[in-house]
Amino acid sequence: METGEKAEKTKSQSGSAEKIRTSLFHRLLDKRMLLNPKEEMKFLLHRLIFIARISPELADKRDLGGYYEQLYQDLQRYYQGDGVTGLLLLYPSYILHIVESSNDVLFSVLRDLGHMQRQGHSALILEPRILVISHDIPNRLFQQWSYKVLSVPARRLAAAEQTESHEKLVSESLTMLMKLGVEMLKTPKRSKNSADSVLDKEPELIVPQDNIEQLLKNEALLTPLQYLDTYDCPINVVMDSDRVWPPYEHFLPIP
Repeated sequence: METGEKAEKTKSQSGSAEKIRTSLFHRLLDKRMLLNPKEEMKFLLHRLIFIARISPELADKRDLGGYYEQLYQDLQRYYQGDGVTGLLLLYPSYILHIVESSNDVLFSVLRDLGHMQRQGHSALILEPRILVISHDIPNRLFQQWSYKVLSVPARRLAAAEQTESHEKLVSESLTMLMKLGVEMLKTPKRSKNSADSVLDKEPELIVPQDNIEQLLKNEALLTPLQYLDTYDCPINVVMDSDRVWPPYEHFLPIP
């Protein structure tokens, strides 16, 4: 009888030990589950926002929307369960693109952008720059991925606006995008015209095209190739002092 009780106790302890997740990944995943109990959690959620210039050779901007639509379908087939949400805004001359998904999907998008950079003027978009990458975000701002062609008239920035720091322009643009996402969350789920309805009602949430033009001139914003070069660079860099024997501290005078 005691043997059976011991076995049951051991089994119970091992079962509870299996449920205890000690890794940082599982702790962050559990935190997201508490905030979003209805969403199936398979990966940590990240958000990428980038801007670029549209190629003047692109006749129909909807072709760019179709390109990304196909890209995300392919990525979701390859990374099964990694849903993609976000919004692609197609201005007369520029794009602003928000993507929410797993780390694997976002880096696939960045590598695709890097490939476009290498293509030069023959690519669909030119001079892409990363506005921000947010890691381990608690929830999505968008219920699905969609694109919207904007007919925003170009306007000249006033002299005071032209002297604004790039940091302020980035902050203002991100604030507007966060507010836009909050408004889009209020629309019915799977509504095909959610972007149209929100942008028509709240046109002040559209980042001005001239802001994007100014931000593309900011060399402090990394291009996809610059970001990927840093990401792919090994972190175990050998210092010159490591090549010396005996170690450097042996040359110091003994106190």
